Amino acid sequence: MGDVKYTANIRVERVRGPMRQVWLPAKDEPQTFGVHSEIAEHYGVSMADFPPDATTIDWVIAAAAG
Repeated sequence: MGDVKYTANIRVERVRGPMRQVWLPAKDEPQTFGVHSEIAEHYGVSMADFPPDATTIDWVIAAAAG
């Protein structure tokens, strides 16, 4: 194996419930993860308690598709 070329410096913090803030390289502000639609329903999360937001799986799929 060769030398490590890149290490992603990412920090994830739980806000409350399903809400997370994540600090990503090249972003000045933290991004948020949450739940929405069928995912919120599956986990029994009320949209009245948590505003809808992209989930971690949304980000993973978008990254894999890109």
